[in-house]
Amino acid sequence: MEYFATAGGITVHLCDSEDHPQRGAGKPVIVLLHGYLETFYIWSEFAALLEKHYRVIRLDLPGHGLTDSAPAGLDGQSVNTMEFCADVVRNVLDKCLVDKAFIGGHSLGGYIALMCCNRYPERFEKLILFNSNPFADLPEKSEDRKREISIIRSGKLETLAAYSIPRMYHPDQLRTHDDKIRETLELCETHFPEGIIASVLGMMVRPSQEEWLKNTSIPTLLLGGDQDPFLPLEVFNRMKELFPRVQFVMQPGTGHLSFIEAEADTYEKVCSFLG
Repeated sequence: MEYFATAGGITVHLCDSEDHPQRGAGKPVIVLLHGYLETFYIWSEFAALLEKHYRVIRLDLPGHGLTDSAPAGLDGQSVNTMEFCADVVRNVLDKCLVDKAFIGGHSLGGYIALMCCNRYPERFEKLILFNSNPFADLPEKSEDRKREISIIRSGKLETLAAYSIPRMYHPDQLRTHDDKIRETLELCETHFPEGIIASVLGMMVRPSQEEWLKNTSIPTLLLGGDQDPFLPLEVFNRMKELFPRVQFVMQPGTGHLSFIEAEADTYEKVCSFLG
């Protein structure tokens, strides 16, 4: 069931596989958070699989799709910080009458999922990072993000999306997932440019979660693709050394969207991890 709710003081577009939820009843709950320039529809096919065993809650993250951005600050600029987004996710759980849940996030959604678990560990039982990482932006990445903001402000958000979204897939997978790429690009028309800018600014100022991930007692699974240009293999391997308590799965032949490119394998790994 798709609907709108007020959470964190903003209007949020969300989808709940349970039509008439009751607190503490039914299937275990998993919250899925999409990545940058995506909407909750990126999870549609994967969520359909999970719904066999789980109640699945998805939402358009602040600044994306049909969800509002954070209120503007004194300088008039809205910034969708990871802290603000985590508060929104927690409030969505409250609206859905959910006390505890599993949480998974893709890329930007992973940054927010990390903050959710850091800020509200009592609400989240297990964490899944899909092609994401706990690091803060390096200076060169911040410069890339500034250039993206300039492109968006020049009225070229759809041009940026047309360049970025196909790059998320392994080159050999482009024809296979042409319909999903087209759908994602079409849904970019729902993004308000200032909302996307607010999300880019939020990523630029996000804190490192390295120490938290090293010390957390929340079981964590991190899935990566061996052809992911946004989470290169050397970074994936460095994380395996830095975070020995995290369970790592490398999915060969996939890029930045392994839950789409290797759907069946990812589903199996996720269900095994969640139990």
